[in-house]
Amino acid sequence: MKTTVLKSPATSSKVVVALVTLLTALLSTALPANAATWSSSDKWATWSNGGYTIRNDVWGSGAGAQSIWANSYSNWGVWADHPNTGGVKAYPHSARNVGKRISSLGSLTSNFNVSRPGSGAYTAAYDIWADGSTYEIMLWMNKQGAVGPIGSRQTSVSVGGHSWDVYKGSNGSNAVFSFVRTSNTNSGSVDIKAVLNWIRNRGWMGDATVAEVQFGFEITSSSGGLNFTTNSYSVNYS
Repeated sequence: MKTTVLKSPATSSKVVVALVTLLTALLSTALPANAATWSSSDKWATWSNGGYTIRNDVWGSGAGAQSIWANSYSNWGVWADHPNTGGVKAYPHSARNVGKRISSLGSLTSNFNVSRPGSGAYTAAYDIWADGSTYEIMLWMNKQGAVGPIGSRQTSVSVGGHSWDVYKGSNGSNAVFSFVRTSNTNSGSVDIKAVLNWIRNRGWMGDATVAEVQFGFEITSSSGGLNFTTNSYSVNYS
């Protein structure tokens, strides 16, 4: 004989409340408090706005889940849950194409402001491309955890409004020049043209054509899910 156990209304209510609470917690970790203008969990998601392109850019092997949202090219972020393993998993970013030679630029500057987690392994950095993908110039504005630039340390320099340790190397496809700020900052402005001229004066690069100026978070690990937010960002040139 089959016995049916009936749940009281109070027990059923508790189950419903628990499920709603769990669902709310999960959603709140993956999305901003208010619904964003655009969002996606596709690893190659892109969105164009105001002359900029925002990309989720989950390109590394062994990556976990990552969702991107944006209200504009200047205000965007990601929730990322990448395992605690080595190797870059993603570089979500906002990019503006310049398309001018260094010598023809009157100015090339950028401003940024970010909110970032105190755990995980990542850097908030500019990735600047020149002569197509021949030269890659990275400006590390802050870093967290076990991360480091490509190549070997060359020198220290104050240029573009910041003090850096400078590294030079190759990723096997292109030359990489990494400027790692000597102390972390979550906001500021950078004179990018001054940095590019410094590289030219070292003889590492000629009068290259600046392609995209990208800014975002190069994430190696963010186990358990972490939020990365760009509060404001812009690139200006003449």
